[in-house]
Amino acid sequence: MTEASKPVLTGGCQCGAVRFAISAAPNKVSICHCRMCQKASGAPFASFAEIEKGDFAWTKGAPSAFQSSSIAMRDFCVACGTPLSFRRIDGPRIEIMTGAFDRPDRLVPTRQYGTESRLGWVVGVANLPSQTTQQNYGPDKMATIVSHQHPDHD
Repeated sequence: MTEASKPVLTGGCQCGAVRFAISAAPNKVSICHCRMCQKASGAPFASFAEIEKGDFAWTKGAPSAFQSSSIAMRDFCVACGTPLSFRRIDGPRIEIMTGAFDRPDRLVPTRQYGTESRLGWVVGVANLPSQTTQQNYGPDKMATIVSHQHPDHD
């Protein structure tokens, strides 16, 4: 990403030590159910937005990296542990975890990978009973909670 590029989307880790920006729309947005992505995200699947490296920049701090396989690195914030990306070693693109974006609602997956490891119950999640955080904790408890999370903006 060049200095003159205007960010299309921004994001970062939970504590705000690492921030990033992209200057073009992602090539694709996907979900990966493979066991490695499950472990790396600590979740039943990971969701990624694939971006050309030239359209991407770390704008604050720098992530740490873990070589999760012979072909890939995974970046994360060493301060808070937030998983941030998947990238092929020497590849032209980086895949950013969609939950790390300030506006993850703008990144809608269009395909799935690693479905051999997809957990059977994932397909029914939308049909589970649900409630908001406010409904779960109640207004009195919510009023006592102080978030230490970086806001969803720079």
